[in-house]
Amino acid sequence: MWVQFAPLRLPLRRRLQTAAVLQWVFSFLALAQCCLVLYLVLLLGEGWALAVLYAAWLYLDWDTPARGGRRSAWVRRWTLWRYFRDYFPITLVKTAHLDPSHNYIFGFHPHGVLVAGAFGNFCTEATGFSEQFPGLTPHLLMLPFWFKVPFFRDYIMCAGLVSSEKASACYLLGQERRGQVAVAVVGGPPESLDARPGALTLQVLSRKGFIKTALQQGAALVPVFSFGENELFHQVSNPQGSVIRTIQERLQKAMGLALPLFHARGVFQYSFGLLPFRRPIHTVVGAPILVTKTPHPSREAIDHLHATYLEKLVQLFEEHKGRYGLAEDKHLTLI
Repeated sequence: MWVQFAPLRLPLRRRLQTAAVLQWVFSFLALAQCCLVLYLVLLLGEGWALAVLYAAWLYLDWDTPARGGRRSAWVRRWTLWRYFRDYFPITLVKTAHLDPSHNYIFGFHPHGVLVAGAFGNFCTEATGFSEQFPGLTPHLLMLPFWFKVPFFRDYIMCAGLVSSEKASACYLLGQERRGQVAVAVVGGPPESLDARPGALTLQVLSRKGFIKTALQQGAALVPVFSFGENELFHQVSNPQGSVIRTIQERLQKAMGLALPLFHARGVFQYSFGLLPFRRPIHTVVGAPILVTKTPHPSREAIDHLHATYLEKLVQLFEEHKGRYGLAEDKHLTLI
């Protein structure tokens, strides 16, 4: 196989961009495991006292990921994230004013492989979320499993990540202080198994939990489409019914985690590796769908709001697809 190596002479800024994305991929794929090993080393070695103290802290702090988390403005504004943004680059596109006197659920689409657009826009300030949407505080919802890993949980909470369990979203949206935004990646891990260049399939038809929560809390719904999210990685062929897909789906049901077999480029060459391709990501935030608070919504009310949400999501995609390089004959497939 022919390997295309990166040029020896590249501007320092491009080297720094690659380093920033390398640490992000490492954090996503291996940092949790490293944190767990570190804790076990401390517990079984001379650092056992520190491990015991942390365990006591963990016990007292156990519910924090479901109670708004513990964000750090300093971490979210690290210079590192600007290099991360510029690698792709990532752009946040505002299409409508969002009143900070309301709370919101952002429905983010598509999941992609590693949710780069959601992280860059809502877990950092690199794309200027606070400047574009003053008075709003974004919280990206993440699988509860990750908040059980020592040390790792504290790091991800600094970026504004919180648990995706229903109680977590209800806590955020039930606060008297308005302007809270729960960012839900609606397709979830199963959607990542279809993430590959050119893919426009969204798993959304049966996803109505976020709709029910919006009604119960009176939170406005905002469709968000991230153009370019699926262009970052290739994925091993895994059509429905194949052996690979069957194993992936069984593992996903057993562990709650999807395991897409993806590949893209490396650090010093462009032919293979786990770093994403340099492809632009344009995350477009749509107009709000105002919701009347309904503590006990009927099935009909949920279905009606869900249909309205899907209509606005498709409309958002159709209105902006040409601007971001998609042909007129390209349309979303909702499953």
